[in-house]
Amino acid sequence: MSETDENHILSTCDGGVQILHIHRPDKKNALTGEMYRALANGIRMADNDPAVRVILLRGEEDCFTSGNDVNDFVGSDDRSGERPSVLFMKAIAHARKPLVAAVNGLAVGIGTTLLMHCDLVYAADDAWLQLPFARLGLCPEAGSSYLAPLLMGHQRAAELLLLGERFSAEKARECALVNEVLPAAQVLPRALERAKALAALPAEAVQTSKHLLKRPQQAAIDETIALELVNFSRLLHSEEAQAIMQAFLARKRG
Repeated sequence: MSETDENHILSTCDGGVQILHIHRPDKKNALTGEMYRALANGIRMADNDPAVRVILLRGEEDCFTSGNDVNDFVGSDDRSGERPSVLFMKAIAHARKPLVAAVNGLAVGIGTTLLMHCDLVYAADDAWLQLPFARLGLCPEAGSSYLAPLLMGHQRAAELLLLGERFSAEKARECALVNEVLPAAQVLPRALERAKALAALPAEAVQTSKHLLKRPQQAAIDETIALELVNFSRLLHSEEAQAIMQAFLARKRG
């Protein structure tokens, strides 16, 4: 097992499956810049390792990720757009090997948008997801403004992205964001079982098939991520978004 960012991203390999484990339970798995960088590096290393056939993303038993660590996010702003989070978005959008996700507990913001890039997603029946960008004075990211309507249709995507309310794993399954909803204790075993089933298949055939499935979308995803980043940065510096962020930080300090 290798550990990065003070044990917040754990990496293990099991039967050809590279498991990237988000492990920051005291902060509800909130992602810092260094954690994003570690995840991006983990995906790229797995993609380039012939012994790895599948990449599995998981969180804790009660939390996938609560999204960005707001203190870290506000303190490390970079208008160039090349935040570590952007490196992660690019890595997950261009992963050649199948991506499997095991979702327990909450999956907020990037915790939900990253699932749109995964090939198989398994979630707990008590998990809940949220795309709160508009509520924060921001816009969607990670290509979700393109992928969400592609997956679930305009009206469902608009409901989730514009209202920004939390929704259940069952609703995520109905919206084609999740393959299967299971009791919490069965999520990781099921995800690992399916990942190993993929890993047992001819690797080149699987990777070629994934490439062909994603090929029609790839240019549009890249273009959308770039456009989202421009607008995200613009909105982030607006008075409205700044007020929301400061109010959130004040509540945390209180």
